[in-house]
Amino acid sequence: MKRKEGGQWGVKWKHKHLLGIDQLSGEEIRFLLEKGNQYREWLEQSPKKLTRLSGYYLINLFFEASTRTRVSFEMAGKLLGMEVVNFTNELSSLNKGESFRDTVRTLARMKVDALVIRHRSSGIPLYISQFLPFHIINAGDGMREHPTQALLDLLTMKRDGIDFTRNTVAIIGDILHSRVARSLSIGLKKLGSQVIFSGPPTLIPKGIEVLEGQVVYPVEEAIRQADVVYLLRIQKERQEAGFFPSAKEYASFFGLKEKPKGPDGRWKKIMHPGPVNRGLEIDSSLVEKENSLIEEQVSCGLAIRMAVLETLILGGQTDE
Repeated sequence: MKRKEGGQWGVKWKHKHLLGIDQLSGEEIRFLLEKGNQYREWLEQSPKKLTRLSGYYLINLFFEASTRTRVSFEMAGKLLGMEVVNFTNELSSLNKGESFRDTVRTLARMKVDALVIRHRSSGIPLYISQFLPFHIINAGDGMREHPTQALLDLLTMKRDGIDFTRNTVAIIGDILHSRVARSLSIGLKKLGSQVIFSGPPTLIPKGIEVLEGQVVYPVEEAIRQADVVYLLRIQKERQEAGFFPSAKEYASFFGLKEKPKGPDGRWKKIMHPGPVNRGLEIDSSLVEKENSLIEEQVSCGLAIRMAVLETLILGGQTDE
């Protein structure tokens, strides 16, 4: 099987790491989406394990709990033929008193090709990329970015036939603490979409205009203006910290309770990064409705992570 650089988009891949959506151009995002779409179609054919990355080693290093993202990267690596090792905070030497820097220095001595990392502190993936000789993929760093979540969301929209240049996405919920909102809004703007935000005023950050999105109240108006309604997960600690009075009040004022319909009579698409708090961000009956893309997001997550791993390690080569 011959390979060439760039594929149909004419992109010469230049990035060693994937630290954030903000580092990618619109053309590079489209390139990853096209490769991810190819893998998504391949996954529908009951595929067998590939050998494209046979002999390469991947470490998943997660300092925050995340079943979906970790398992998705593990499956992506194994389907490409990689050897995959999973580290969690509970299993790391940090619990035995080793410093984070010493852990990084230890990893640097290992024969690893790629490292996927999730950490509660913003900027950690960038920090370790300065010390480690292999590819670093950010699986979520604090409140900063979650690039593969944004890419899988964009792939989901692409596969649904959404025209990014005529698309408005309403991101609703905890914008203040959400790395998902930041990465997705950046990616959408680079592809030509409009972004609007809504949620409790206490969870809308000051200076949100930096993300080039408009804040719209009430939430019903944000939904009315949108083609896609993207609901963010609400964490219980936000209520405990006083950002909103109660889960019942949040669900009443900001939860999606009925299928949103546009003026043309078509149902608006519903998305959620998961896991879903049924009855809080969205009524349970809406999760599996025909206009919900939530399950497709999971499938696209595996496909786009395969695309990211192959692109970083093989340098953007594509099949001919």
